[in-house]
Parts: sequence; C-alpha cells; structure tokens
Amino acid sequence: MYRLLFSLVIARVPAETAHHLTMRALRALQAVPGVAALLRRRLGPRDPALAVRAFGLDFPSPLGLAAGFDKDAVAYEALGAFGFGHVEIGTVTGRPQPGNPRPRLFRLVPDRAVINRMGFNNEGSEAAALRLRSRTGRTIVGVNIGKTKVVPEAEAAADYVASTERLAPHADYLVVNVSSPNTPGLRNLQAVEHLRPLLTAVRAAADRAPGPGGRRVPLLVKIAPDLADADIDAVADLAVELGLDGVIATNTTIARDATLLSPPALVKETGGLSGAPLKDRSLDVLRRLRSRTGGRITLISVGGVETADDVWERVRAGATLVQAYTGMLYGGPLWAHRVNRGLSRRLRESAFADLDEARG
Repeated sequence: MYRLLFSLVIARVPAETAHHLTMRALRALQAVPGVAALLRRRLGPRDPALAVRAFGLDFPSPLGLAAGFDKDAVAYEALGAFGFGHVEIGTVTGRPQPGNPRPRLFRLVPDRAVINRMGFNNEGSEAAALRLRSRTGRTIVGVNIGKTKVVPEAEAAADYVASTERLAPHADYLVVNVSSPNTPGLRNLQAVEHLRPLLTAVRAAADRAPGPGGRRVPLLVKIAPDLADADIDAVADLAVELGLDGVIATNTTIARDATLLSPPALVKETGGLSGAPLKDRSLDVLRRLRSRTGGRITLISVGGVETADDVWERVRAGATLVQAYTGMLYGGPLWAHRVNRGLSRRLRESAFADLDEARG
C-alpha cells in the first residue's frame, strides 16, 4: 500500500515539502495525550531477545532513527512510538541557521537513495535544549551536534562546547558530527590533530553538565565513509585513547558510483548521498573499526540499512546499535515495525539466544 502511495503521490511532491508535512503530522500526533503510548504498544519492539544494553541504557531494539530527520527535537516521542529503539535528533548547531538554499533534498528513486545538502538547517541548541528539558516519554534520545556555518574553523571547539553545555543535561548520549559534507571545512575536523582537542573539550564540557538523573553523558563521534582506511584507523585509535563511548559509521558520502541508475542530472547534484548505494562501504568501515578497536568501544552502524537482514549483518559484523533514515523514507511509517519483526525471526532461526551473543 505504501509503495503505491509513494509512487502515485509522495514521489510527485518535492522531497523537502514532503518532509515538512510529515513532521507536522508527527508533531500533531505527539501533542495528543496517550496517542504515542498507544502506538508504542502496538508497533514497538516486543521480543525481549532484541533488547540491547549500551551506554548504561536498555534499548528495546538495536534499530534507531539516524540524525537528520528530527533536526529540532520536535517529534522524537512520536517517531519512537513507530518502532525505533532510539531516536537521534539533530544535527543541532550552536546558533540557529537556515541551511543552504533550496532545492537541497533530492530523491534518487531507482537507486533507493537520497542526496541532501541541507546544511544543518535548525533552530539552534538553545531551542532544542528547551524542548528536551520537558522530556517525559520512554524514547531514548541521542543528540547530534555540529558546527555553526559562520563560526571559523579555529573557533569550532567553542561552538561545540556551547551546544554541549546546553544539551548534555537532556541527552541520553551525545554525538560530535564532524563528517557532514554540507558545511564548508567541517570534514577537516576529522583529522586527528584537529579532532583530539575538539573531543577533549566536548568531553570536559559534558562532564561539567551531567545528563538526565546526573549520569555521565556518553560521547561518540560520527565519521564519513570517504575517509581513507589509514584515517579510519587513526580515528579508532583516538576514540580508544580518549575513552570515547563509541563511533557512528557512517555519514553520507560525496562519492558517486558509476552504477547509479538515476538520471545523470540528479546524480550530479552536490551533497551527501545516503541509502542503498552506501551499503557496502558502510559495512566495510564497520568491520574495519571492529577489527581495530577489538570491542573496546560501542559501534553504531548506519548507511544503506533497508531490511532486517541488513540489521542482522551489521550486528554480526560488530555493531551494537544500527541506525537508518533513507530506508524509512522508502519503506514508510511501519518500516521499523516490520524490520523488528523480521529481525526477531532472524534471531530465532539462528543459533544465538540474543543479539549480544550474535554480535561478531
């Protein structure tokens, strides 16, 4: 039914317009008392064998929604009610910013992919913190922070620290995003000589502003799939050295494979490519990180996740948690629910009792 609706209606609506309409609907749903809880009982993960413990938290499923969908923390409870084990909001920047000029979001339907050059459009960390301050639901919420575009690279650490101080008290975990291709110079911060002082400053700020219940806020870094293998190793070594809680791999890619089926004019749009074409590289990066870190930090895999088998493959390759975004865009509102059911079947058919046992 959703595929028919997508092809006849949704695909004819500009991608960003469709996103805004979806967010309005989710905000309205979340505002009605009891509706999110009712949806969660019907669509939430039910199999206790899917439960995962990470960062001192109990996730009902390894499957979460990646950053980029709920940029301003306005609908995370509604999204969690549709079956996601956690929702990562953002990317949030220190100051409000409009992002890049439109059009900036493009569907590559034959490739089950999306190109975006949104540019961290969001209302800023103060607004997000104000919304998160009143959290009362059950959804585990991660907060993804990035650099404000107008802030010079030399002042990036202070910008991230400002967001950390505002958001850490309300975040179940915090992610430093240095890997979006849509903010000029941002990916330069992935170089270890820049990343070390940045992460050190953010960790110190998070320790000064403990999270919900006074707990230590877990800190992760999100990396690009376009890093050379040696640079992936360097980030992995740094994460272990600094005692980070995890790495998220990967963000969108600036690469364009020659096998893409969409019209050349679309394929040539600048921005980060997500979805099915990213699947192989994202999995390769995960395996390299797992080999390099030896299970000493938590790995979250994202990129090209479309099915329960994809989630299973990431878990077997060493991921504790798995995130998706584009897969839901093409799969519809019940996508996470279906993936959880499929993952439960996959686990029951295996020789493992739970996902911890199955993890590679």
